[in-house]
Amino acid sequence: MRVQYIISIVLFVILIIMVQVRAVMLRERGIRVIVFGQTDKSDLFLVPFVLAVIYTALADTTGLPMWHILTRPFWNSTIPGWIGLALCIVAVTGFAMSLAAFGDSFRVGIDEKKSGELVTTGMFAFSRNPIYLCFITFFIGLFIIHRNIVIFVSVIVFALAIHRQILREESFMKIHYGKEYEEYCKKVRRYL
Repeated sequence: MRVQYIISIVLFVILIIMVQVRAVMLRERGIRVIVFGQTDKSDLFLVPFVLAVIYTALADTTGLPMWHILTRPFWNSTIPGWIGLALCIVAVTGFAMSLAAFGDSFRVGIDEKKSGELVTTGMFAFSRNPIYLCFITFFIGLFIIHRNIVIFVSVIVFALAIHRQILREESFMKIHYGKEYEEYCKKVRRYL
């Protein structure tokens, strides 16, 4: 089980590093990537949940202090943890493939000033929101590995927040890309 915890932390760090590396690469080309919370400040309510997940996963892995009731496992079998780890690996791989397909259009949040071109190839040919799908898959996998109430609640909050963000992005994209986006929506589903 400890191995699963450690690998899940490493994968989480890889996910964060991929976002940061892409942000730096695009910033060097004059593209601001991190615009999260600028369109709607209520997006920032997710930050405490992300920090709670990170701290909880680290507490499980390294023994950092944490109120036991919050980290008590829902089940004791390690077998589901391997399934969760597989989900995390699939999510990180899918995220990397999505970033590659996204090219210069990658943003964290809605960039109303300088959005990129509409991306419909690569992972975006299978899902209109592969990055969000990968995030949800990753956090479900993380829950299956760590199997505690903090991560369970966070998965639900993330899924709801991601769905809300997708709906907001869809409204923006309908206006910004018009007919091209409508045609894309007819061919490719929102999730899968």
